[in-house]
Amino acid sequence: MTRRDRGSATAELAVALPAVVLLLVAGLGAVAAVTTKLGCEAAARDAALAAARGADVPAGASVTATEDTVTATVQRSIKVTTLTCAATAAREPGAP
Repeated sequence: MTRRDRGSATAELAVALPAVVLLLVAGLGAVAAVTTKLGCEAAARDAALAAARGADVPAGASVTATEDTVTATVQRSIKVTTLTCAATAAREPGAP
């Protein structure tokens, strides 16, 4: 190692580290958003199925019913925005 190369590893790390941290934070944010979206979709599906069977609808879901179908809508908030998920299910025969 020559005298001119001393400290070059530190300088390269100082330049690259913020980019690595930014990528890590963006990746974690994307994973959190996808997890929230999947949970929202599952809650809407469960609410639609419960309403189609005539059971109690979980709290936080709004239900719109027609003669043949039931549509449930659920909203979930994340730091940046609010997700709205909807699911539709056919009414069960004989359900109230």
